[in-house]
Amino acid sequence: MPVPILLRFGCVNCSGFFLNLLFPARCPVCGSYADRHKYNPLCSMCWSSIQRYNGPACKVCGVPAPSSQTGTCSECLRKTPPYSKIHCYGIYDGALKASIQLLKFQGIKRLAKPLSSLLYTLELSNYDALLPVPLHSKKLHEREFNQTALLSYHLSKALRIPVLLDSLIKVKDTKLQTEVGRADRLRNLKNAFKSSGDIYGRRLLLIDDVITTGATVTECASVLKKGGAAAVEVAALARSMARY
Repeated sequence: MPVPILLRFGCVNCSGFFLNLLFPARCPVCGSYADRHKYNPLCSMCWSSIQRYNGPACKVCGVPAPSSQTGTCSECLRKTPPYSKIHCYGIYDGALKASIQLLKFQGIKRLAKPLSSLLYTLELSNYDALLPVPLHSKKLHEREFNQTALLSYHLSKALRIPVLLDSLIKVKDTKLQTEVGRADRLRNLKNAFKSSGDIYGRRLLLIDDVITTGATVTECASVLKKGGAAAVEVAALARSMARY
C-alpha cells in the first residue's frame, strides 16, 4: 500500500528514490546495486568512470590515432568528408557503451539527459540548429523513440539552439550497419536520407550516439550539404577505437 501512495503523490525524484530503494537494480558493468535513480541501472561509481577521450585522434573525423603526430587520417586525406568535424566524447567501451545500449535497446530514456550532459562538455558553439540522425518510420515504430532525438532535445535546452526534427528524414529502410561489411556500408545508405529546404544557409550540428566507420553521418552530412546547408559538424557520445 505505501508504494502506490508514494508513486501517486510524491515527486518524480522521490518516487525514483524509493523505487530504487525498494527494488534495487544490479549495475550491468560491475554487478553492484545501483545507488542513484538518475543513472539506474548503472551505479554512480561506474557512471563516474566515464571519461572523455583525450588521446591522439584525426582532427576531422575523430578516429583515434596511433600517434600524437597524426593530424588528419589517411581516409580524410584521401577524400574530404562532407562534414567539417566530428566531436566525440569518449570511446565506445565500458560504462559509456553500457549506458548507450541501455538507452538505445532497452528504452531506459532517463539516461538521455545525463548522456546529453556529456555532449554539452564538448566545444560546441556557433550553430543555427541541431539535427538528430533519423530513424526510418518502420524502425521508429518498432523502437517507439529515437535516442538521438532525445539527446538532441536535452542538448538543445542546454545550448539554447533549436532542434530540426523534420529537416532530415530517412526514407529507405536499410539493413543495420552492423549487418553489412565496411565496404558495403555507404552503399547500404545510398539514397536513404532526404533533407528539406529549411536548412539552406544554416550551420548545422548533427547528433549521433556512436560512430563506427562514420558511414551514416557521412551520408547524412552529404545530403544536408547538397540541400544547401552552409556547414555541417557532428557530435557523438562515443567513437569506436578503429574503423571496421
